[in-house]
Amino acid sequence: MRTYFYLCMIFFVFLTSCSWFETKEEKTAEELRVEGLEEYEKGNYKNAIEAFEDLKDWYPFSKYASLAELKIADAYYQMEEYEDAVFAYEEFENLHPRNEKTPYAVYQIAKCYFIQVDTVDRDQTPSQKALDTYNRFIKYYPDSEFIPQAIEERDQCMKSLAGNELYVALFYYKTGHYKAALYRFQSLISDYPDVGMHKQALEYIILCEEALKKSKSEEKSASEKKPVKEEKS
Repeated sequence: MRTYFYLCMIFFVFLTSCSWFETKEEKTAEELRVEGLEEYEKGNYKNAIEAFEDLKDWYPFSKYASLAELKIADAYYQMEEYEDAVFAYEEFENLHPRNEKTPYAVYQIAKCYFIQVDTVDRDQTPSQKALDTYNRFIKYYPDSEFIPQAIEERDQCMKSLAGNELYVALFYYKTGHYKAALYRFQSLISDYPDVGMHKQALEYIILCEEALKKSKSEEKSASEKKPVKEEKS
């Protein structure tokens, strides 16, 4: 009787342990693709990312794997999580340099930076990164449908960078740091000649040069007026 009881207990434990190790039935690549796209269209971007991540991880050699990678980036972009979006777009570009969607991915990288461009008195790192990426995009994908927008947005980045240069130059001029101001105004002309600030920069270059000449002349006059100490015999 006792033996029978032990056998029943062992059989029960066996059945229970089997249920613990049961795995959830995986969805097919097609099912995950449809689920991800449906969630994306509904604006449920986190759910979309989860479905596409599963597709990418479970079926890395599926014909839908590259679609999943790109839609993950798009979902982050829609969620305004631009750092994650840039990472995902760059990963897509690196993995699929000749994919037909690669120009779009590169454009989106630039767009992520462009959206973060702030006023001219703030840090211009996003402007510079956007400009560099737009230039790369325009150079390597001149026939892309996104070229018109890319050129327009690139020009806005240049204006933002030029505006920052002017802002800093004027600050130096107003605080009497004419040499630093002169350098900034000269850089503005050489680096951003076609953004509409050329004339103003030239006017201030002249003012800076005049101020530096005046300062030098005053220093010379002051030096000449210093009394010479008589040597004791």
